[in-house]
Amino acid sequence: MRRMNDTRDVVDPASDRTRRPHRLRGLAGTGVLATLAAMAATTLAAALARAVGVDFEIPDGGEAIPLPGFAVVTGVLSAVGVVIAVAFRRWSTRPAERFGSTAVSLTAISLVAPLLAGANTANTIALLGLHLVPAAVMIPALARSLRVRAESRVSQISGMSGA
Repeated sequence: MRRMNDTRDVVDPASDRTRRPHRLRGLAGTGVLATLAAMAATTLAAALARAVGVDFEIPDGGEAIPLPGFAVVTGVLSAVGVVIAVAFRRWSTRPAERFGSTAVSLTAISLVAPLLAGANTANTIALLGLHLVPAAVMIPALARSLRVRAESRVSQISGMSGA
């Protein structure tokens, strides 16, 4: 008999093989789609900022941040967010809430860097906004996916306990 908090693999008696529920694959799929959307949105926002005169020059070296650089950094850090969501899905009893509070905290911490960079006001405001754009895409998508997965897991467990 399975306990309510038992997360071991499920054995399919019809096929005599072990299978994992598809919840992780769904979360990873959501993460990949959200990452691509965040990369596109951030790059588009950076291109719009550049079109209105923001140069994205780094004060120390005088070089401008290239548009593909925004996409790459957004992609890498979004992937880190997906890994964090997967970890909370695996080890937390309340994954959506834990992920949401962690992601918002990390986003707030990321806002410090543009403020300390020493860039002009337009660059600083644009960079602050560009930190918020991917957060606005990634956090709700992953938290919603974690919430849906948790609800389906509860209904599965409820169904098993009555059998």
